[in-house]
Amino acid sequence: MASLPILAGKRILVTGAARGLGRDFAQAIAEAGAAVVMADILADLVQSEAQKLQEKGFNVSAVTIDLSQKASIQAAVNTAVGTLSGLDGLVNCAAMATGVGGFSLMEYNEDLWDRVMNVNVKGTWLVSQACVPHLKASGLGKIINIASDTALWGAPNLMAYVASKGAILAMTRSMANELGTDNICVNTISPGLTLVEATEYVPQARHDLYVSGRAIQRQQLPQDINGTAIYLLSDMSSFVTGQNIPVNGGFVFN
Repeated sequence: MASLPILAGKRILVTGAARGLGRDFAQAIAEAGAAVVMADILADLVQSEAQKLQEKGFNVSAVTIDLSQKASIQAAVNTAVGTLSGLDGLVNCAAMATGVGGFSLMEYNEDLWDRVMNVNVKGTWLVSQACVPHLKASGLGKIINIASDTALWGAPNLMAYVASKGAILAMTRSMANELGTDNICVNTISPGLTLVEATEYVPQARHDLYVSGRAIQRQQLPQDINGTAIYLLSDMSSFVTGQNIPVNGGFVFN
């Protein structure tokens, strides 16, 4: 008798799912057997991407979310939970990467700093807060926060982004301690520089630095990270919480 897909029966919400890492996460999670709601501020694009997966036979739907607006977050989570009839997992992938590789410490302005923090840090907190009651009800909830290995090695010229991802690492530990009694596991994945739309404008010198500095010397692709996400959403990781897993080909060792 063939075994069921590893995420069969799971109900997962993925933010930032219209493109890049979030889109790849959503597809891989659906392929692993889960029902997925893809959430993004890019309303038309996330609907289009969800429809492509639906046409392939996957149980996927889409919802619009603005991580800078609490009301939008709550409405999106309510819609997702209604669509899925509950929630087993959350992937907090949505983030602003504005300024990656482009602004020095002295060049950052308060508006850009505040926008990055509002979306990447506050938005992650608010989405998690809205999802926790439903994850608790599932009996074995999973939260994956997507950080970045830039916060592990102190990448220059993108301080707001690095600071926001450092905050995600710290938040994950605190959330894991708070939510463990509710049988909710909270972990972080810290990807390296990955070839997605958000990194197209990163200077070539930064791409070259990553490739030459990796133990596995090649460009990183979105699919390099999917297996880690699936593992952390599955029952196989039911005793793993508060951890950060760098997935970067050995550029940074944890």
